[in-house]
Amino acid sequence: MGRFLAGVASALLLVAAGVFLWKSVAGARDPVPLAPADAGTPAPVALAPLADPPAASEKTREERRFSRYDKDKDGSVAREEYLASRRKAYAKLDTNGDGRLSFDEWAVKTMTKFTTADGDRSGALTPAEFATTRVARKSPARAPCPPAGRSDDES
Repeated sequence: MGRFLAGVASALLLVAAGVFLWKSVAGARDPVPLAPADAGTPAPVALAPLADPPAASEKTREERRFSRYDKDKDGSVAREEYLASRRKAYAKLDTNGDGRLSFDEWAVKTMTKFTTADGDRSGALTPAEFATTRVARKSPARAPCPPAGRSDDES
């Protein structure tokens, strides 16, 4: 039991030492000094650290959301204004306009997707047909990177 406790204690000490060492090295880094410019070579450009883009505050988001609901711009959202977006979405689904949603009306997108994917009209999807129903997700935009080993000042 003593060996086990000694092993745990030494592991914790090693982890703590690593954290302190990492913090001291990370905090002590200085920016790269600029070399004096020679007549024939351009001076390197010091790049400022990338800043995060400004994010909209919660108040700004809520103000915009409030403005979307406040259709008559009287400074308050009435019950009808609040329910208007739901009524619009419901009306889109209620294709026959009877005020009631049948399962077919509710599932029209899914049924259309299935019918489009069922290329051989067999009423069942093969693995290849099923693969066409997957949701296409947008990947986040990334900044283009220059090819490795090449800089902008090379011609």
